[in-house]
Amino acid sequence: MKNTAFGLLLTGLLMLTGNLISAQDSNKGHEPDPEKMTTYFMAFLKTGPNRSHDSATAAKIQEGHMAHIMKMASEKKLVLAGPFLDKGDIRGIFILNVATMEQAIELTSQDPAVQSGRLGMEIHPWYGPVKLREIDWD
Repeated sequence: MKNTAFGLLLTGLLMLTGNLISAQDSNKGHEPDPEKMTTYFMAFLKTGPNRSHDSATAAKIQEGHMAHIMKMASEKKLVLAGPFLDKGDIRGIFILNVATMEQAIELTSQDPAVQSGRLGMEIHPWYGPVKLREIDWD
């Protein structure tokens, strides 16, 4: 049960990617069309080492975390974000639209939840559909 949401998310992302790739010309042995695929950085938000905050402090940290998410989205650096619902160690996900791993690390290190130790980040480069950039946060 712990990995159900994680599995569903990855299944959905793989299906989306597969559908977009299959819509391309099917020339076996060739790279996917760079106009349809791009590199993102997928950040897994994990339970951090410091979860002992009182409820008022935790609420303030969460407010800052949400403000940081909206700032990244408004700057077009965040294309997808959301929590997992199973309360496991992997708490949520960001898909970041930045050029380098260093930029992804810098961006996530500015999150108040990371700074406070409530969350940690595990970041991986990920090749996904360009269409993700079209998600509207409004």
